[in-house]
Amino acid sequence: MSKWWRATAGVLKSASGTPSSRSFHTIQAVPREIYGHRVSARERAQGRIPAVVFSQEYVQKNPNDATSIAATSSVSQKLLLTTERKQIKAILKNIKLPSFCSTKFPLQIRAGSGSSTILQNGKVLPIKIHMDGEGNILNLVFVWADDGTKLKVDVPIVYKGEDVCPGLKKGGSLHKIRSSLKYLCPSEHIPPEIEVDVSNLDIEDRVSMHDVAVHPSLKLLSKDETIPICKIKATQVEYTENTS
Repeated sequence: MSKWWRATAGVLKSASGTPSSRSFHTIQAVPREIYGHRVSARERAQGRIPAVVFSQEYVQKNPNDATSIAATSSVSQKLLLTTERKQIKAILKNIKLPSFCSTKFPLQIRAGSGSSTILQNGKVLPIKIHMDGEGNILNLVFVWADDGTKLKVDVPIVYKGEDVCPGLKKGGSLHKIRSSLKYLCPSEHIPPEIEVDVSNLDIEDRVSMHDVAVHPSLKLLSKDETIPICKIKATQVEYTENTS
């Protein structure tokens, strides 16, 4: 079966890394004019991955409703492309999923394989990776992410400080409620990931969405920013010892 990977108080660090520091790979691609299952299968057999890139920008219709996000226009500038499997796999060794789908990359479209003629340059954000049951990449979907574009992005959460967390040292357990947060992001400020530092949390302490420190231009797409991201829960043994 195939699957899709999608581009979604003193205890939190700001979003780690920057798009400029992470976008060090330039994805090479060539145009393709025909499509279909047989064509895609032939491309994969020759060491290539079918891909598509299109334009899509979002705006917040109601400033009082963080979830009132709508596309400004229909999909446009759609291009059918082919990428090299070897290069994409090399990138994924450095930038793991799901952070791959919250990292911008330069895209260079050449006239053909081995051609020095560049047809188009730009920045893109991966939003979907279609894989088969064995983890082989079948298709890639990108959106144009040049500066000034606003995109919906699921930013993955990375938990830090578990080795020194007071609550965990007392026998508690870290309940990771959310693995990502969705933001409306200007493309120049998309964070590859968000670090949540739990090193100061005690039993029953929690971190909520509104605690996250991100660039002020990012808009959290949630109606309730008090929803917890994680919590240090007391274990049954710890609870029994305290009440006995």
